[in-house]
Amino acid sequence: MANRAIGDGIDWGRIHLRLEASRRALERGFAPDPDEKRRILRARAKRLAREPASQVKPAGSLDVVEFLLAHERYGIESSYIREICALKDLRPLPATPGFVLGLIHVRGQILSVIDIKKFFDLPEKGLTDLNKVLILRTGAMELGILADAIFSARPIALEDLQPALPTLTGIRADYVKGVTKDSLVILEMEKLLSDKRILVDEV
Repeated sequence: MANRAIGDGIDWGRIHLRLEASRRALERGFAPDPDEKRRILRARAKRLAREPASQVKPAGSLDVVEFLLAHERYGIESSYIREICALKDLRPLPATPGFVLGLIHVRGQILSVIDIKKFFDLPEKGLTDLNKVLILRTGAMELGILADAIFSARPIALEDLQPALPTLTGIRADYVKGVTKDSLVILEMEKLLSDKRILVDEV
C-alpha cells in the first residue's frame, strides 16, 4: 500500500515534459549560430577536397618503379611490371650472351632473367640478398630483369622528364625515355623488350 501511495503521488507526465524540455534546451545550447555553421561547413568542404599528398597523382604522369643498377637509379613504368620477386633457384643457361643471367621458375612458368647492367655496360656488383627480379610483360612476351635493389613506386610528371644526359652514352642512350631533375633514368621499355638481342629461347 505504501509503495502504491508513493507511486500514485508521482506525476510521470510532468516529468516526461520536463525531460523533453531539458533535451530541447540542451540541443539549442549546443547548436552553432548561422555564421558558425557556415564556417564549419566551409572547413569541412576544404578537408574533403584536400587529398593527402602521397595519394595525389599529377596530371600527365607516369607511375614508375624505381630501382638500382650498379650506382645509378632507373625507373620502369609499372604497367610493364607483372610482379617483383626474389632471385632464387637460378639455373644458368649455357651458350647465351653474357647479359643472360639464367632461368628462374615463377608460378609454374620458366622465365629468362637478363642482367641489363651487362647489357648497358655498367659496372658489375655481384649478387646479394638485395637482388630482385622484375617480371616484365609486353604483349605475349615475359622476362625478368635483375635489379640490385628496389626503392619505391611513385608518379613522375611528364613535364619533369628531360632528354638523356650526355653521360648516358653507348647502348643505354637508345633505351632512355627521359631523365628527371633528380637524375632518375626512365627506360623506354617497349623499345627494350622488342630488341631481338635480349630475346632468349626458354627451355
